[in-house]
Amino acid sequence: MVGSVVTRKYHTAIVGATGLVGQEFINILEQREFPMASVHLLASDRSAGKKLFVNHQEIEVEEVTPNSFDQVDIALFSAGGEVSKHFAPIAAKRGAVVVDNSAAFRMNHDVPLVVPEVNPEDLEHHQGIIANPNCSTIQMVVALYPLHKVNPIKRIVVDTYQAVSGTGSAAVDELNSQTKLILEGKSIVPHVYPHQIAFNLLPEIDVFLDDGYTKEEWKVIHETRKILHDESIAVSATCVRVPVVTGHSEAIHIEFSNPMSPEEARDILATAPGVKVLDDTPISLYPHPWAAAGTDEVFVGRIRRDASHPNGLAIWVVADNLRKGAALNTIQIAEQLISKDWL
Repeated sequence: MVGSVVTRKYHTAIVGATGLVGQEFINILEQREFPMASVHLLASDRSAGKKLFVNHQEIEVEEVTPNSFDQVDIALFSAGGEVSKHFAPIAAKRGAVVVDNSAAFRMNHDVPLVVPEVNPEDLEHHQGIIANPNCSTIQMVVALYPLHKVNPIKRIVVDTYQAVSGTGSAAVDELNSQTKLILEGKSIVPHVYPHQIAFNLLPEIDVFLDDGYTKEEWKVIHETRKILHDESIAVSATCVRVPVVTGHSEAIHIEFSNPMSPEEARDILATAPGVKVLDDTPISLYPHPWAAAGTDEVFVGRIRRDASHPNGLAIWVVADNLRKGAALNTIQIAEQLISKDWL
């Protein structure tokens, strides 16, 4: 693990190993020198038999079954909610600690929902399953928590601009193919999304609920309160899919209990864990997804007073949704469990 000395090594499983997040799991485990005694690459029967390299060793992907988790210490899941609902409890019962990327367990009272920079202490009393938050929630709370500790937040209004990789590899392929066809003057038929995504924006992520919000927006609202342990924070979200491959962006308007100057916010965020401030507007320095792709930090810029409220600030937040928004946060959770001996 980066910056630490570990003597024990752990038998690790990756469920959904062939997906975009699964591949990032492999990349980050290697980069951070995660202490693996072995690694089991698991996926559906469609992907079984494929071979992937982990630490320069070719490993065959196996179909996930209940027996896959025998002798496994840590299981990293990113294969969708239905797979998690079925196999995560089985893995936990067989002795593995599961860190799950799906929404299956996030709002369960007895399942910790954790961002290590914000609420690592919630891991201590896990019961075998730990939930990784939604990608857009993670980057928002990493940026807001340092400010919230100093000046409690009363209200958040956030608009997200989310990359297609958050939907999966089929969405990335669709954006690329649509872009090519449109530039060639040809017609397109959308498959992954309800409308064309190339050169377009879609204010629809996940399904619409009866109140007019989408399920993605509901996740941002309720996950934020759970992670920050504060049900009193008012949150409203609009989540938009944009024709970007990697990197989610967010425009966040924050109402604090008391006034906070942009200068104070910059100073706080400059030393906050996992945050990098890029905020020099005269030279057009601010975060953008093209530059954030492939990085681990949550980038914050455009820090300014909210012109509509005396206790308000507006900020712009960008992060790689596949790394900090998914795979990196998951592995940081596993590292916390190891460092605190909470496995």
